[in-house]
Amino acid sequence: MICADTNTWIAYLSGHEGQDVGILDHAVIHGAVVMAPVVLSELLSDPELEPEVAADLSAVTLLTLEDGYWERAGKLRALLLAKRVKAKLADTLIAQTCVDHDVPFVTRDQDFRHFVKHAGLRLL
Repeated sequence: MICADTNTWIAYLSGHEGQDVGILDHAVIHGAVVMAPVVLSELLSDPELEPEVAADLSAVTLLTLEDGYWERAGKLRALLLAKRVKAKLADTLIAQTCVDHDVPFVTRDQDFRHFVKHAGLRLL
C-alpha cells in the first residue's frame, strides 16, 4: 500500500513519466493506493478537473485521521519550524497522516525529506 502526493497524482493524470509515476501506476493497477484527505482536497480544487477524474479520485480509499491527529501534526510542525526547516501546513498534515498509518509516501517534493529525518515518514 502506498500514498502519493498531489504533485505525483498531477504528473500521473497528465501522462508524465518518472519513477514516482511508475510507482503510482503500479499501485493503482494493483489496488494498492490510498489517499491522504489533504491530497484529495488539493486535487479536487482544480476547477478544470474533469468530473469523471474527480469521481475516480474520490473513489480511492481515504486514510482516516486518528485520535490526537491535530495535536500530533501541530507538534510536528512546531518541531520542524524550531529546527528552521521548511514545513508547509499541508505537507505537515499529509506527512502526519502517512506516519500515523505507517504508509510509504511517493512525492516529487524534496521538502518531505525533513519529515523523513524528524518524523519517521517513509518515502519510496
